[in-house]
Amino acid sequence: MSESLKLFQERFPDTMVFEKNPRRLYLTILREKLTAAARFLHEERGMRLSIATGIDTRDGFEVLYHFSEDTTGIIYTIKVFAPKDDPRIEAQGSWFPAAQWIEREMHELLGIEFIGHPNPAPLLTSDTDWEPDRFPLRRDYERRSEAHER
Repeated sequence: MSESLKLFQERFPDTMVFEKNPRRLYLTILREKLTAAARFLHEERGMRLSIATGIDTRDGFEVLYHFSEDTTGIIYTIKVFAPKDDPRIEAQGSWFPAAQWIEREMHELLGIEFIGHPNPAPLLTSDTDWEPDRFPLRRDYERRSEAHER
């Protein structure tokens, strides 16, 4: 077990850990603990944010923040879940500028609200007539017409 994982589990004992391989770890936590967990990896363990991703699952939205521990080559992914009837999580972009653009993209494409985001303005659709309540990466997204897609 890596030193960072050991310390993470001591700090967040209710974490569910999935080890895909020795260099790829998934840490599932409650969304209420996301900021504390991300700050721990970045500020206390010196990891950098590689990217964040969002997925619309059948049960809700998964948001994953992928951190790289460059000294070991291990990727730690913090995974949180937001239910479909409450798709909100605390913005990491409020304290971590590297997360701002990807959180804006996830908001536009999936409709996840990042509470406290410093600039939630549309990023990809800002110069189009895109309706702000249509989220093209949601499972329930329906295309308006083929003419719209040209």
